[in-house]
Amino acid sequence: PEAAMAAERPRSLFELSAAAVSRSMGALERDVWALPGHLLRGLLPLLTIFRLERAEDAARRAGLSTQPIWRKLWDDVMKTRPPNSENITCWRKKFLETFFSNVLHGVLDISSDWRLNDRHFSPLLHSSPHVSQLTLCNMLQGAVELAAQHNHKVLENLAGSLRILKFQHLLSSDQSIRRSLVLLLHRLIHHGSVSQVSMYSWPVPDTVLLVLILSMSAGFWRSGNALAYHGSPCGLCREGDKAQSQESVQERGERDCYTEREGSDCENQKEPPRATEEADACMNSALSSPRSPLLRNQACEEASGEVPCEHTCIQGGSSPCCGSGQLSCHPILRKTRRRLKPAVGRKRRCLRQSRGPCADPEDLYDFVFAVAREDNSGLLDKTGTTEGENAENWTSSSPGSSCTGHAGCKKRGGPAGIFSLKAAHRFRSVSTLELFSVPLNGETCRTLSNLLSSWVSLENLVLSYNGLDANISCILSGLRALSCRPDCRLRVLRVSDVFSHMPCLELVRCIVSAFPQLHTLSVSFDLKNQLEGNRPEGNPRCSEAEIPESCLEQLEIRFPREPLHTMFLLPVLKASKSLQQLSLDSATLPCSQELGLLLEVLKECTPDLKKLSFHDVNLAEHQKEVLLLLQDPILQEITFSFCRLFESSTAEFLSEIINTVKRNSSLKSLKLPGNRLGNQRLVALADIFSEDSSSSLCQLDVSSNCIKPDGLLEFTKKLEGHIQQRGGQIQFTHLRLFQNWLDQDAETAQEALQRLKAVCSVVNDSWDSSQAFADYISVM
Repeated sequence: PEAAMAAERPRSLFELSAAAVSRSMGALERDVWALPGHLLRGLLPLLTIFRLERAEDAARRAGLSTQPIWRKLWDDVMKTRPPNSENITCWRKKFLETFFSNVLHGVLDISSDWRLNDRHFSPLLHSSPHVSQLTLCNMLQGAVELAAQHNHKVLENLAGSLRILKFQHLLSSDQSIRRSLVLLLHRLIHHGSVSQVSMYSWPVPDTVLLVLILSMSAGFWRSGNALAYHGSPCGLCREGDKAQSQESVQERGERDCYTEREGSDCENQKEPPRATEEADACMNSALSSPRSPLLRNQACEEASGEVPCEHTCIQGGSSPCCGSGQLSCHPILRKTRRRLKPAVGRKRRCLRQSRGPCADPEDLYDFVFAVAREDNSGLLDKTGTTEGENAENWTSSSPGSSCTGHAGCKKRGGPAGIFSLKAAHRFRSVSTLELFSVPLNGETCRTLSNLLSSWVSLENLVLSYNGLDANISCILSGLRALSCRPDCRLRVLRVSDVFSHMPCLELVRCIVSAFPQLHTLSVSFDLKNQLEGNRPEGNPRCSEAEIPESCLEQLEIRFPREPLHTMFLLPVLKASKSLQQLSLDSATLPCSQELGLLLEVLKECTPDLKKLSFHDVNLAEHQKEVLLLLQDPILQEITFSFCRLFESSTAEFLSEIINTVKRNSSLKSLKLPGNRLGNQRLVALADIFSEDSSSSLCQLDVSSNCIKPDGLLEFTKKLEGHIQQRGGQIQFTHLRLFQNWLDQDAETAQEALQRLKAVCSVVNDSWDSSQAFADYISVM
C-alpha cells in the first residue's frame, strides 16, 4: 500500500529532474564524469544511489566530497540517528552497510524513496561489497536468503568484505534453515574473511544450533556433500582435496614402512633396539606428514600434542626414550598405535572414500551430537581423574606440569569431544569469539572446552553472563590445554558473570599462571555465590604456585564485594613487569593499611604502569594514599570513579589535590565521576590551570557530580582568565560533563557550553536531573 501511494502521489520538480537525469545517465555516463567540478557538484544530489556510487571516483578527482549527500540520504531514508554518529568517518559505507541489513531483513522498502529506485540497481548485490559486519537474528531468515541460489554473487562479495558476524535473539530452527546456515558459515568463515563471531541475548539456546555455530567458528566441519552448494560440492573444498591427495611416493613408503613395523611388533614385542628406533622414526615421520589426514585428526584429538606429554615424562625423572621392548608401554605411543592401526588398509580407504558421494552428509545431527555427546561416567582424562579433580589439578598445577582435564586427554570411553571430530575437516577459524548473555550448560561447556583446546587461531575470547558457575572449571581445562600449544595466539580474555564460583583473585592467579602470554585479562562478577559464601578467600595450592613471568599489559578485576587482599594479588603483579593498565572495581578494603600496601607493591613491581582506575571503592578515609597516587611521576591517567572522595573531607584536602596535580607534569588525564564535587569544588579545580602550574593535564572528567549551570559558567570564566594569563598556552583539550544538572537553567548552561567549546572539546548529554534526584538523595 505504501508503494502504491508513493507511485500515485505527484512528484516534485526536483524529483522529476532527478529522474530525467538518471534516465539520460546510461548513455552519457562517461561524458558526465568528465564535467568540471562546479557542474558536477550540482549534479551529484540528483543521482540515485546506484549512480552516486559510480560517481565516487569522478567526484574524488574533482576534489568533491560525497559525504554530505550520503549523510542526507541517511536522514531521509533511515530516519534515525545512528549511535556514535560523531565517530562515523565514512557515511557512504555506513549507509550502504545499514541499507544492506535493512533490505535483507525486510524492514526497508526500496520504493519508498526515488533515490533507491533504479532498474540497474540490485540492492543486495551492489551494497554487499561495503558490508564489514552483519547481524543475523530470530529465525535466521537472513541466512536463508543469502544462501539462496539467486544470491550466489552476493555471498561471494560478502566472503571478501565481511569481518564481523553477529547472531542476536536466535530461536530454534529446522533442518532446512540449519543447512542454509552451514553453507553461509562455510563460505564466510572457512573460505572467507570473517574474523569475529559474536552471539547476543539467547536466553534459551538451541543446543544443536549453538554447537553448530561454535564448531564451524572453530574451523571444524565434516567433509562430503554436507558442504554441497545446491547439489554441487564446494568448489573451494574440491580444489583443496585435490592438492592434499597429491601425496609423494616417499610419504606412502613411510606409511607402508610403519605398517610392516607395526605388524612385526604385534608378533614380537621384544624386537631389537635398532628395529624399535626405526619403527619410531617411521611412525613419527608418518605423523609429521603435512598432508596426512591422520595428522589432522591427531591434531584435533591431542590438545597438548606429543611434545608436552614427553616433556612431562622427562620432568618426572623417566628417560626420554622408552628403550628396547618398551615401545608399547609409552602411553602416547601406545594410544597412537591403536589409532593408526585402523587407519591402514581397507578402513583407511573407506575414510578417503567418505569424502565422496558414499558419505552420509545429509543429517547435521550426526556431527553436532558427536561433538556435544555426554555420558554419565564423568569426564575422564588419561590419568583417570574426574572433572572435579581436573579442576583442582588445573588450579594448583605448575606451568611445567602436564595438561590434564581437557579434550585431548579424554579416553574413548568418556564423552566424545575432540575425538569425535576425527571425521571432520579442519578449516580456517575465526580469531575472536564473543558470547553475551548466552547460557552455557554442562553439555555446551564441554563442547566449547573441547573446541578451545585446539583453537590456536583464537586471539580474543569474551564470555559474558553465560551462567557458568561451577562449569567455569570445564572452560579453564580447555584453556589450559590451549596454553600448552606452542602456536597458541590467545592474547585477550574477558570473563564476566553474575555469580562467582571462586574468589576473583584466585581465578586471576590461575589464568595468569596458565597463560603467561596473555596481554589483556578482565575478570568481572556481580555477586558472590551464596553456596560459596563461607569458602576461604584463596586456594592454598594455587596461592603457593609460582607464577612465571607474564606478558600481561592490562588487568581488570571487578570484585563481587570481595575484600581486596594485596597478598593474593602480589604474585600476579610481581610476574607482570609489563603491566600498563590496572582497574579495580567494587572491592572492599579490609583494613586501612591495605591500600597503602597496594601502592607500595605497584611502585615496586610495575614500573611501566601508566593507567590506574578505582571504581566504586570507598576511599573517603584514604586521603593520604590518594595524594600519593596523584604525585606518582609515572602514572599518566588516574580514575577515581564513585569513590566518595569528598564524603568526609575538608577544604584543605581539595587544596592539596589541586596543588599536587599542578606540580605533576606527567599526569595527562584525571577522571573524577560520581564524587559529589558540586559547584564550589568544580570552580576550585580551575586553579589546576593557573599561571604558576606545571600541569600537563589534557582531560578532565567531572560527570555525575551534581554540577549546575551557574557553577559551570563560573568555572568557565575562571578557566578563561587562567588561559589569558598564560598567553593562550594550555594543554587542556577534553572535558566530560555527563549526567549533571545542566537542565535546570538551559540558557545559562548553553552560554557556559558555548564558551567552553572555544577552549576545549566538551562532551555532555541531555539528562533529566529531576528524575534522578530522588535516587541521589536516597544514596546520600
